[in-house]
Amino acid sequence: MQSHNHTLKQNCWMQGLLMILVVTSGLMLLAVFCFLIWFSLPVFLNETSLVFSLQWQPEQGHFGILAMVFGTLSLALISTSAAFVIALGLNSFCLLSRRRWLVIILRSLLKFMAAVPTVVYGLAALFLLLPLLRNGLQLGSGYSLFAAICMVVLLILPVICVMLDNITTPLWQQYALGAQALGFSPEQTYMRVILPHCKVNICGAALLGFNRAIGDTMLPLMLAGNATQLPSGVFDAMRSLTAHIALVIATDQGSEVYNSLFAAGMILFMSSACICLLSRYLVGRN
Repeated sequence: MQSHNHTLKQNCWMQGLLMILVVTSGLMLLAVFCFLIWFSLPVFLNETSLVFSLQWQPEQGHFGILAMVFGTLSLALISTSAAFVIALGLNSFCLLSRRRWLVIILRSLLKFMAAVPTVVYGLAALFLLLPLLRNGLQLGSGYSLFAAICMVVLLILPVICVMLDNITTPLWQQYALGAQALGFSPEQTYMRVILPHCKVNICGAALLGFNRAIGDTMLPLMLAGNATQLPSGVFDAMRSLTAHIALVIATDQGSEVYNSLFAAGMILFMSSACICLLSRYLVGRN
């Protein structure tokens, strides 16, 4: 009886601690949201300097960040699409391959890649990828949207792969034998049984990769060229919203240039919030 009471008290204490942590996290998130609203609203409502324009010319009074918004979306969408296709291929290989030793090595490599700091990918690209683009392929200086896409794909690929592996492996163990008894080939089992059963979770993995691509700062800052222009192709330089915040943060406080980073932060915050809400909606439908 005493042991039961002790267990109940311990559970109540843990639930209380968990509730305190949840409330604290929620209040901190709300404080960040209110902070961004407080500083970004004057920027959005300022009629003299339109923040949603394609012109970023501070010396002439133009502080538009729309080109950076487009650059961020281009980087995230292309990177996520490429990484998602590669992740599906690697996931099918891990499930269908009979060389289990190779599968073990591949999964270990992906988990190791997920732990590599972003700046390491950036430094590797500076010494390997950019010289190839600049000297080998004669693509200008090499600093471009394409260079950032290549490294962001490597950045988000392990995250998507690990999520897909955690989703599809239990389903494969559950349905593979029955599908084989019905005459399905391993490829048919994967395409017609496994993937339809976890399509919501697969969308969640893609959304997580997209959110990671939007929020990355170091790779666009180091590789994209930071040109405040609307890229006409993947080999043009561009600037992402995260790189813009990193570059503007050293500007004198109170200037229009400095205030633009709050608008960029608000857009990034709302994007992450919408992706999280969409993920919760998909999980609720599953």
